[in-house]
Amino acid sequence: MSAKILDGKATATTIKSELREIVEKMAVKPGLGTVLVGDDPGSHSYVSGKHRDCAEVGIKSIRVDLPATATQADVLSAISDLNSSSECTGYIVQLPVPKGINPNMVLEAIDPAKDADGLHPLNLGKLVIGESAPLPCTPRGIVELLKRYEIPTKGAEVLVMGRGLTVGRPLALLLTRKGDDATVTITHTATKDVLSHTKRADIIVAAIGQAHFLKPEMIKAGAVLLDVGITRTDSGLLGDIDPSCAELASYIAPMPGGVGPMTRAMLLSNVVEMAQR
Repeated sequence: MSAKILDGKATATTIKSELREIVEKMAVKPGLGTVLVGDDPGSHSYVSGKHRDCAEVGIKSIRVDLPATATQADVLSAISDLNSSSECTGYIVQLPVPKGINPNMVLEAIDPAKDADGLHPLNLGKLVIGESAPLPCTPRGIVELLKRYEIPTKGAEVLVMGRGLTVGRPLALLLTRKGDDATVTITHTATKDVLSHTKRADIIVAAIGQAHFLKPEMIKAGAVLLDVGITRTDSGLLGDIDPSCAELASYIAPMPGGVGPMTRAMLLSNVVEMAQR
């Protein structure tokens, strides 16, 4: 068996084309804002990619770059400006922020109605109780990728490796909604027997940031694998899933080219949907 690729890049291109058709018909164009603090090369590259996506779809770009010396007050001031901006439909504060800036305070300052990342506590709470709200982009991208490849989640045993705020915990909530109906297990650093969970999972989402942690002997034949982890090395970026797992899996979303492009596409979807409300 050799796994079929869950091509997030191609799927994201299709989604952007669909969004472009929607935006072309809108009288008032959506606007995406970004707040980037500091000089992290990965964050700068990611934010630049988001604005290139905006140009492709026809969404206005509002970019706010702050130096690494920016204070908490500087960041909150930029957030306040975007909260009140009529051109900004939705925006994100690129994480991680430098030391000395409280990320929770930053997220809580965002207008929930403009929370393009879906990470404001109010919006996460709405996800818990099943109310409509902007959805976290990476979890939404994972669910959308599975749907586009017609991989059923109803009744599936899904293992989410990692309990982080941006992927693990909200993804578990999404997958257990009515209509998605997965049975979800989350493993983390205190899980005693990870192997017992990986061996029985129909779908595994790896988001732990440990290079090539998931090995072929840890999965069952035909499992669907999605790699979200990123480890930076001298030889480049490595995901959490060993590439040799592709010999046993039925589908695999590699890193890069799998979930990452879907995350950016879902950010655009959130902004367009905010403008339609």
